[in-house]
Amino acid sequence: MQPEEIQTAEQVPSSLSPAAPMPTRADRLKLVFWGPDGLRAFWRLAIFVAIVFGLRFGISRTLRLLHIVKPHLPAAIDVSAKTVLLQESLAFLCVLLATLIMGSIEKRSLGDYGLPRRGAFGIRFFEGLVWGFFAECATMFTLYLTGNVTVNGFDLTGSAAVRYALLWLAAFVMVGFFEEFLFRGYPQFTLSTGIGFWPAALILSGLFWLGHMGNPGETWVGGFATALAALLFCVSLRVTGNLWFAIGMHAAWDWAETYFFGVADSGIPANGHLLNTTLSGSKWMTGGTVGPEGSVVELVIVSAVIGLLFLRFRRRELQRLTAPLS
Repeated sequence: MQPEEIQTAEQVPSSLSPAAPMPTRADRLKLVFWGPDGLRAFWRLAIFVAIVFGLRFGISRTLRLLHIVKPHLPAAIDVSAKTVLLQESLAFLCVLLATLIMGSIEKRSLGDYGLPRRGAFGIRFFEGLVWGFFAECATMFTLYLTGNVTVNGFDLTGSAAVRYALLWLAAFVMVGFFEEFLFRGYPQFTLSTGIGFWPAALILSGLFWLGHMGNPGETWVGGFATALAALLFCVSLRVTGNLWFAIGMHAAWDWAETYFFGVADSGIPANGHLLNTTLSGSKWMTGGTVGPEGSVVELVIVSAVIGLLFLRFRRRELQRLTAPLS
């Protein structure tokens, strides 16, 4: 007789092998919050937003109790450089502190989130200033050539012109710091780790647009131009590797619009500007009460600047477009 064969585990029919254990409710809940690299990007971003709002509420409340700031802005829409400088500085402080808190938890530096110390206020920042100023000049010059702009001399001269120029520059540099670091800093980096750079850029550019739609007299054209400008700043982040160019460009663009030409910025006129500029003609061309950013001309200019950015950085840093994020 043949020796009796011993059936091993490998010989057991697959239909009789034990089934894999079903994930428990706790396991499924864990998958919602945790991924291969720890807490998922969405929840990290939610914590960051909560910290920003908490800090902003706490600082604003404290300043009001100390009577350092007024509880409400005046009903008039006219704003001053000092008001913008104070508000945007406090707003940026909240974003900076929230980023530092998240960075300490994640063991990352400000440079990882687009704001490295190396290169601070360096060549990229000043290059961004030049790009932003000439981009807005291109819009206004096009409107001038088409008969939609009239310059009626100077509103300020001498020392007053210099003082307001510096005040508005400082104010808009803080606007650049706040808005760029809020949308293209920690949120852009964190969302990119979850869904990729360009999907994150599109989502945050959409949120940037929604955030500006509450401005007085804003139109869908102006909103779309704002979203396209946000995407432009994302492109500059990707091809330069940090936010210094974007901060400079953002600041100079607003400075040229508000101070140099003296027209409404997102529907908001400002006190203290160099030129007395009047917009007239079709709302599609001039942007109406919104200002030049509500003009179709601005859409063309922003699109052109995106293309020029790719050309400018194509040789040395264009590989960043496809490089994986660390």
